Amino acid sequence: MFLLAFGVWSWIIWITFARNLWASANAWHPDGSPTSFFVVHAVLAVVSFVLGTAIGVIGWRGWRASRKPRS
Repeated sequence: MFLLAFGVWSWIIWITFARNLWASANAWHPDGSPTSFFVVHAVLAVVSFVLGTAIGVIGWRGWRASRKPRS
């Protein structure tokens, strides 16, 4: 359950972070191109989404396996 909860928590936190990053004045140059601040934090968010998803899937599979009757 911990791994499943971590996966869900990760998505909630990083979606909020990504929205705030997109709206940040530090994320964009005046010409509309992304700053290095944006690129670094966008990569961080994407990696965190992937890892949070993988951890959540592991947690989901473990939870389902623990609920199956043993033969």
